[in-house]
Amino acid sequence: MPPVRYQSYEEDSARWSGFPFRDGDIVISTRSKSGTTWMQMICALLVFQTPRLPAPLGELSPWLDWQTVPREELFARLAAQPHRRVIKSHTPLDGIPIDPRATYIVVARHPLDMAVSLYHQGSNIDRARVRRLAGQPEPAGPPPPRPPLHEWLTGWIHEDTTPRQQMDSLPGVMWHLTDAWARRDQPNILLAHYDDLSADTGGEMRRLAGRLAITVPPAAWPGLVHAATFAEMRAGADRILGPPGILKSQAAFFRRGTSGAGREELSASGLADYEARAAQLAPPDLLGWLHRDPGTTGI
Repeated sequence: MPPVRYQSYEEDSARWSGFPFRDGDIVISTRSKSGTTWMQMICALLVFQTPRLPAPLGELSPWLDWQTVPREELFARLAAQPHRRVIKSHTPLDGIPIDPRATYIVVARHPLDMAVSLYHQGSNIDRARVRRLAGQPEPAGPPPPRPPLHEWLTGWIHEDTTPRQQMDSLPGVMWHLTDAWARRDQPNILLAHYDDLSADTGGEMRRLAGRLAITVPPAAWPGLVHAATFAEMRAGADRILGPPGILKSQAAFFRRGTSGAGREELSASGLADYEARAAQLAPPDLLGWLHRDPGTTGI
């Protein structure tokens, strides 16, 4: 069965068609604002085994679905990389070729936290520049003003859409994770949770290294773990993210880095609405793990 095609004004999963995988490739498949850059950083630190990476993350770990760079040029860049490759994607696994030579890492974050982070990120993106790079036409008029966060979040919870129409919608988030959850027993599929990365960065890095068959000298671990902390990444935002591009502020990209913002924004009835909607979109065992319900087994 061919991969599902996911498209937005700046992304197209069809760019994966014909991608020449090689042994050891690492594909990071996440929804927006769910820990993508964090996982890219962790994997790059494990591959290069130095706290100071040799180039910005966007060069070391390019976003394959993004249409701002011609596909052939991006493939050539990846082909020229002599090291183990780390490839970023926001496409669910059913939209990516699953190759036995590659390991696929899916990062989950509480959807309400992801949504709040997405809302704030919207103010930090130069949309006009993204449209130019992706070859998209300019809109006919100015965009409508965004509603306040609480109103926007409530609308996001109840938005009637599909994953293929809106990958960053609640149905899109839940489908991305449900599809990965169903594959979690496959040897080259690995799930990670944002809260686990926060609570025990070093332990999660060691778990990932084990699954990726990467050996790290004991003396190197403290420096690598420190480089992967939120505070250290925020302090080095310009170096990690590279020169200004589509972001208005590199440091603002690393805004808060903690959990609970979404639940803080909603009343008890609002949370009940979210939980009812989530129960319609994902299986109970996934929701227990995703929402960190007590007694739920991790991955």
